Amino acid sequence: MPTETPEVPGPEVGPALREPSLDEQIAAYQREFGDLDPQVEKVVSALGRLNRRMNVAYGRQVADLGISSAEWEVLKTLVLAGSPYRMGPSELAKRLGLTPAAMTHRIDRMAAEGLVTRDRDENNRVRVIVELTDDGRTKWQQAMRMATAFEGDLLQDLAPEERGVLGELLIRVLRRVEEAQPDAGGRLTDLD
Repeated sequence: MPTETPEVPGPEVGPALREPSLDEQIAAYQREFGDLDPQVEKVVSALGRLNRRMNVAYGRQVADLGISSAEWEVLKTLVLAGSPYRMGPSELAKRLGLTPAAMTHRIDRMAAEGLVTRDRDENNRVRVIVELTDDGRTKWQQAMRMATAFEGDLLQDLAPEERGVLGELLIRVLRRVEEAQPDAGGRLTDLD
């Protein structure tokens, strides 16, 4: 008669790990670091989570259009430069906080996808110019339509006056960060 082998329990399969609520996070921080101002931490933590979740949402939107968030940043920078939507690669790299090598890699990809062109400057053959194509501008416009709908939905629970106050308060905080960290406009590391 065969002996029964006891069943060995496997790893527990439970619900996905849940991110602590802001209140839980702040309580843990206060437990571990008593000098914490809970009001400040609530604002800063909420902004951090909001930023992270918005970046994920925007990333999904542009992915639906067949472009990456990194490519979106280049399209946006060229549009912000104004017509004719042209910049040198080094200026693009500087504005995006990228190394020249990372910028070259990104431009190579985007040129292959038809989002930008890269040509020699007619007035200075040593200089290269990156220019937004019609397809690139169309992708930018499509992404903007999607973002506008998302952002409107995001702020739907705020009255117009509240949106104005929130915007002004956030700008005040942003100015403080920009004054304290004037060189922090780009990234600390490349995303490519």
